[in-house]
Amino acid sequence: MTFVDYYKILGIEKNATDKEIKKAYRKLARKYHPDLNPDDKEAEKKFKEINEANEVLSNSENRKKYDKYGKDWQHGEAYEKAKQQQQSQGQYQGFSGNTGGYSETDFSDFFESMFGGARTSSRRSKRQFKGQDFNAELQLNLKDVFKTHKQVLTVNGSQIRLTIPAGIENGQTIKIKGKGGKGINGGPNGDLYIKFSIQNHTQFKRDKNNLYASVDLDLYTAILGGTITVDTFDGKVKLKIAPETKNGTKVKLKGKGFPVYKKENQFGDLIITYTIKLPTNLNAKEKALFEELQKLR
Repeated sequence: MTFVDYYKILGIEKNATDKEIKKAYRKLARKYHPDLNPDDKEAEKKFKEINEANEVLSNSENRKKYDKYGKDWQHGEAYEKAKQQQQSQGQYQGFSGNTGGYSETDFSDFFESMFGGARTSSRRSKRQFKGQDFNAELQLNLKDVFKTHKQVLTVNGSQIRLTIPAGIENGQTIKIKGKGGKGINGGPNGDLYIKFSIQNHTQFKRDKNNLYASVDLDLYTAILGGTITVDTFDGKVKLKIAPETKNGTKVKLKGKGFPVYKKENQFGDLIITYTIKLPTNLNAKEKALFEELQKLR
């Protein structure tokens, strides 16, 4: 049987650490994964070699046997037992004059005589691998996520019915289990990760569950008080303005903010900031009235 250098397959040194082995395997497995190389027989062969090398080198006991016995590592224990039996009977003559190593010929001859033509290669049962994870981005408007709704997405030719909970945030990612790439050798399918990109084209600024808006007040309402109608995210409300309201005054409308993610009937608050607008383009009579008011003050 031809010797297979697992270290060379993974591109690492023989003294590589477990961490280095794991890192090298993941990098190569991604590169030669069948899902990324469809109908590529060479990549498929390489992928199998990488998995075989990792299966041996990532297991400390198997790695020790491989380092000691080379291509015949699977039969190392049988070799040791047979060697002891032959030594006790005065039949074993290997390692002649060499107490610190072994002869590749000794091993090969021994295994041929012990296992004959039935000796198999180092192929083991196929190892199962999880399929590749898929990533997708879904763009929505802020109004779209004010209420829970359903959408049908098409990912790699498959339609996926998705329920989008109200209150989901920009940049948030959800996982849909089993909707990724197909598993290898009967392994589980990968998962689908959907990242939400939420565009805000409204007058409101969102901060988690709270909404913020600026509302203009004319000078006269700010001074004398009154009632105004303001927009909320899902309708209009009337607000009473106290006399002598200052510029920059903030009011909180409790429960008029954004839905709390996955919390039914729970909402944040709407915080409104009043911006007082001064009158412009005054006519002569208006100016005279302001001058009179100035004298009174």
